[in-house]
Amino acid sequence: MSAHPTPGQTSEHNDVVFLLEEQHQTIRLLLAKVLDETGTERRQSFRDLMQRLIVHETTEEEIVHPYARHTIVNGEQLVADRLLEEESLKQALLHLESLDPDSPEFVDAFEQLRQDVLAHDNAEEAREFVPLKERGDPAELQALAQAVRAAAALAPMHPHPGLTSPKENILAGPATAAYDRARDAIRKVLDEL
Repeated sequence: MSAHPTPGQTSEHNDVVFLLEEQHQTIRLLLAKVLDETGTERRQSFRDLMQRLIVHETTEEEIVHPYARHTIVNGEQLVADRLLEEESLKQALLHLESLDPDSPEFVDAFEQLRQDVLAHDNAEEAREFVPLKERGDPAELQALAQAVRAAAALAPMHPHPGLTSPKENILAGPATAAYDRARDAIRKVLDEL
């Protein structure tokens, strides 16, 4: 997966829809990987998946959905539907984060998350991405892709900048802190555009 088009690659491979579809594919692979592993490997794969989902969903909320609202027919309702799904996914991640990855409860809850993520991605691709490709301005779609890439690069997993002690970071939880960091990074990128 190239972040920039290679020689001969068309500009459509550098737009936000192409980028988000690539991210969906990576997320699908990670969803399968988590259940294929156990112990420390499962815990790490789940953290990797959680980080990807957090950054992906937050960049959509902050960068892509606002553009979709005014670009596609019924954009307000389509975005509202996706945001409800995304909020449900966030709550599921927070719940999973509190469970032992090798417990039957984790496996059951994770399987539900997997199904929900796949349904969400399919709905997003069909109802939001297709109309964005049809109605979106190619230059704007490319600019959105640059903003998504920049925001993702600035949203690594590290202690929450507003919390000063390891204890505060633990109490906040990695998922909560990651959502905050991703949102902060995205807003920084948008301020610079």
